[in-house]
Amino acid sequence: MTVHRPIRRRRAAGPLLVPVVLALLGLCAPVAAGSAAAATLPSVAASDGAATSSADPTPGKPLILAHYYIWFDPTSWNRAKQDYPLAGRYSSDDIDVMRKQVQQAKSAGIGGFIVSWKSTPVLNARLHALVTIAASEHFKLAITYQGLTFDRLNLPPARVGDDLDAFIADFASNPVFDIFGKPMVVLTGTPGLSVADVTTIVAPRRKQLLILATEKNLKGYQRLADIVDGDLYYWSSVNPATYKDFAAKLAGMGQAVRAHDGIWIAPAAPGFDARMVGGTSRVDRNGGATLRTEWAAADASLPSAIGLISWNEYSENTYLEPSRQYGDSYLKEVASLAGAAVPTAVDFDSSEPTGLTSLWRPAGIFAGVAALMVACAVVAFRRGRRTAP
Repeated sequence: MTVHRPIRRRRAAGPLLVPVVLALLGLCAPVAAGSAAAATLPSVAASDGAATSSADPTPGKPLILAHYYIWFDPTSWNRAKQDYPLAGRYSSDDIDVMRKQVQQAKSAGIGGFIVSWKSTPVLNARLHALVTIAASEHFKLAITYQGLTFDRLNLPPARVGDDLDAFIADFASNPVFDIFGKPMVVLTGTPGLSVADVTTIVAPRRKQLLILATEKNLKGYQRLADIVDGDLYYWSSVNPATYKDFAAKLAGMGQAVRAHDGIWIAPAAPGFDARMVGGTSRVDRNGGATLRTEWAAADASLPSAIGLISWNEYSENTYLEPSRQYGDSYLKEVASLAGAAVPTAVDFDSSEPTGLTSLWRPAGIFAGVAALMVACAVVAFRRGRRTAP
């Protein structure tokens, strides 16, 4: 009589395969989500196409915008930095980091970024990526045109005009730039430009754009008031503890801009320290008190928007982005001031690589899972053959 051996071992690979594969799939899921809308902060709902824009301010409160920089390469973090983002030493090409930054800003009540830009192939590509993300996240964008060279010299008006024409052609029609009815461009360096130069830049493009000056006092604004559509004051280095009249100055400028039916963007910063880039002044953050004081002064000037300085200016230490030194404390501070729900804790694994390599990690892990499944199947088949009667 032939005795058949039990064949239960043939199925033994199944219980081994299933938990291993499921465990690896569990590891894959959050990584794959990181390159899509699922890579959100816990308090930020995924976009469903029906959400309202966070650029719509609460009645009686100004719109909140934050200055945002897309200049970063991996080597940028090797110089003049006292702190680093929780997101890691990112490149501004990293779309996963961009998306997280937009979602973090939204969670704190920030309605949009004022993006520092001029027309170059690298910056145009980065701006295109940011526009795509902002559109999917119902987030608004404006532009600060960098009209100064590294040596703080004004670019020729013809170059500025050409860049703004490129912006009109390539970007301006996207709804993410519709904040005040038309795309808003802030023109840096207007104190160093003549009235004729500003007219040359602004007049041919005023139908397509809202172009704001960056004057620092009433006299400067008033000489351009009939040419531009308002003023943004980038006052990052003011010390409210020593400059006692800073709130009155903001109020006076706001009143002057409104008298010309212009857009007034008032500044507020959490602190300042540019000593590592050749500056001499430092404004202590005072545990958030500096930001609260400056916010109150900006709000009292009745602005069209408060321009937070900044999301990620690390060289001058005005950043609000979650960082190693401060965690997400300033994100929560902004949320409190903006009347938004306080965001939950931010969790970044800054040891993970950023940049284009992050786009390949999900594919690599899935390939590993597939290889493991094949290997397990082969083992099961061989075991089955050995245990067959």
